[in-house]
Amino acid sequence: MAVENVLPSFADAFPFESFNRMQSAALPAIVERDDNVVVSAPTASGKTALAEAAICRTLDADGTALFLAPLRALTNEKEAEWARFEELGYSVYVVTGERDLNPRRAERADILVMTPEKADSATRKHDSPRYSFVTDVDCCVIDEVHLLDSDRRGAVLEVTISRLRRLCAPRIVALSATMQNVEDVASWLDAPEDCTFQFGDEYRPVPLSATVETYAHGDNAFADKYRRLYRALDLAQPHIEDGGQALVFVASRQDTVRAAEKARDVIAERDIEIGSRGNYDFHTDAQELSNDTLRQSAVDGVGFHHAGLSKDDKDRIEAWFKSGEIQLLFSTSTLAWGVNLPARCVVIRDTKLHDPLEGEVDMSSLDILQMLGRAGRPGYDDAGYAHIVCDGADADRYRQLLVDGKPIESRLAAELDTHLNAEIALGVVDDIEDVMAWLETTFYYARAESAPGKYDDSDSLRTRVSNTLERLVDGGFVDQSGLEIEPTQLGRLASQFYLRLDTAADFHALCERATDGAETLDESAVLRTVADAVEFDSVSARRDERETFGAVLDGEGSELEPGNRKVLAILRAGMSGTTPAELQSDAWVIRENGLRFLAALRAFWERFASPRGANLVRRIEARVEHGISDEAVGLVAIGGVGAGRAQKLAKEGLVDPAAVRSAGVEGLVEAGLSEGVAERVFEQALELPDIDIEWSGVPESIAAGENTMAEVTVTNRGDGTPTGIRVTVNGIEMSETTRYLGETTVPVGIFGGDADELVYEIEVSCSTLPLHPVTDRRTVLIE
Repeated sequence: MAVENVLPSFADAFPFESFNRMQSAALPAIVERDDNVVVSAPTASGKTALAEAAICRTLDADGTALFLAPLRALTNEKEAEWARFEELGYSVYVVTGERDLNPRRAERADILVMTPEKADSATRKHDSPRYSFVTDVDCCVIDEVHLLDSDRRGAVLEVTISRLRRLCAPRIVALSATMQNVEDVASWLDAPEDCTFQFGDEYRPVPLSATVETYAHGDNAFADKYRRLYRALDLAQPHIEDGGQALVFVASRQDTVRAAEKARDVIAERDIEIGSRGNYDFHTDAQELSNDTLRQSAVDGVGFHHAGLSKDDKDRIEAWFKSGEIQLLFSTSTLAWGVNLPARCVVIRDTKLHDPLEGEVDMSSLDILQMLGRAGRPGYDDAGYAHIVCDGADADRYRQLLVDGKPIESRLAAELDTHLNAEIALGVVDDIEDVMAWLETTFYYARAESAPGKYDDSDSLRTRVSNTLERLVDGGFVDQSGLEIEPTQLGRLASQFYLRLDTAADFHALCERATDGAETLDESAVLRTVADAVEFDSVSARRDERETFGAVLDGEGSELEPGNRKVLAILRAGMSGTTPAELQSDAWVIRENGLRFLAALRAFWERFASPRGANLVRRIEARVEHGISDEAVGLVAIGGVGAGRAQKLAKEGLVDPAAVRSAGVEGLVEAGLSEGVAERVFEQALELPDIDIEWSGVPESIAAGENTMAEVTVTNRGDGTPTGIRVTVNGIEMSETTRYLGETTVPVGIFGGDADELVYEIEVSCSTLPLHPVTDRRTVLIE
């Protein structure tokens, strides 16, 4: 089918003139009907063009299309690819967590691109002005819908689609690599039979030969990596010598580098002709790579690819692999999910990987099949060759996977309480009947209908959901009155911050204990509570990691399990910016999750306890994020000041915004900032709270038994911010209020009592900024 005949207004948006056999079979359902569509087809058979056709049909009707990509890296790739839609006058906007959202651009976009996680976040906040655009979606294209079966991410995709359908009922076009039970996905999405397609291997552009290969397993895990590497190179060598290319998947970023280095030595020893060793122009181009190790490796025809490389380096390696200068490429599994980079030979060297939050885990069957599907280059190879290298004990399991594939299962059951709470918090579900109606919108329910042997039947499912609701009520996350249900503040915060309910309950309990005086809120209590979150319970701690705990923690957190104590050590070390080498491999992931939990705990303190405690948590959060001393942490509240500039200013004695304001631009230049930066930093410091405290009516002394009233006026000469004002006498709290300063006056009672003197102190804390509290005191003698 010619593109110009099917989509005449968009012929220039496609990089080819005719749709292939698979695309032509599915296109009528996509472009001539309004029904939901589900397509399962082999990797590299052309599903992306179907996604684009669905988008074109939506644009032609003046609608808004949402494209859900499985990885954040792929959202950025689509932004570059779909510049061709921009050339036709349509706007493409990528919404990810790593970019500041521009609500105006999002609202005006014709094509939105998100990950499931970001779409989940957006739909949870759909009633806010920033995210209201998500309810205007007319068509949602799900790329790789078999992600439903992912342990960690599947439930997020499932509930997000169900929620989106309830919010705005968009047309759904779901695309997938080959899966056994496409009819279950179609049933879930209400796609009619003639809009449901399951294309077999005969539609693969290049036939695939896949095998399971074993290796001689030893007692040393490090040595086993190299045994598997030698086996992988044995499998790849014939194809490389024949001028083909091999793609080897390994478990981690570091493994891609180490495997590439070792492979270069092995290739030299075996005298294998590879890549463009004699190509002077290529060697010159390779010098432009920013990664030193990659630069040395690429000139020998061996490359590596992972998410930590710069975009320019990744783009160059992908281009050189496609053109043949790189013949052997080592990659993590992320390359399997969307980047169009096939190879004649694909080898999966590692079937297990280290997850910072879970320890050693098996690579998912989805990832395995996705990687194998990369074998075979359309237009270049007559066949693709794919191999799984594994221990003999696992061989039969992987052989079965190759023969039968894998049915897509729902992962919602394990997280049912968390997701049901989220729907109630959003107001999507507000009575008992709604709970059951919500259940019926899930893939969990659809899959249970077709596989009652694996799942509970519908009556049992309803019982399970009813029991889950009862637990939410008992836990204080939901209030129930008759048939009506509504979220509590605890339930809303748990949903807002994506917390497991046990973690939310622990955060709430800490607030209550501190408020009741049963526990003192200090730095250690905050860090221990976060490190002990159930989300961290699967973190493992190796022996060499445990040996570093003493130096970092000095006995702190000894009651925690080793994995949770590892989290505590990483957070504690992060506060000083000196994470030991033994902890660095997992530090980034654990620290990012720790920051999320600290932000949540701060919100809990604002809602259930005091601004004073929220301010402490906010300062800890800033220290973990920036690796800055407690003395200088307030500097990072200034826009444009990160860890480096904060340390430079602190070294010159400028340790807080007040000092920056006093120094002025000239003083900041003397402290080492350029004049332009100094001007911006000074201007930003002026916008922060600048607190002045003035007492009036406070006597120098008072007779025993007498009393009088004084007052304190608190003035903020900077921008307004939520502020806690706490008054104590001799360390005992008299009052605590939250105000949005401005200016406010607080009454203070002076009572002559049994003590020799009364020390009145006022403390002003900003709950949302990492600024130290401002304090002032007055002493009254008792006569």
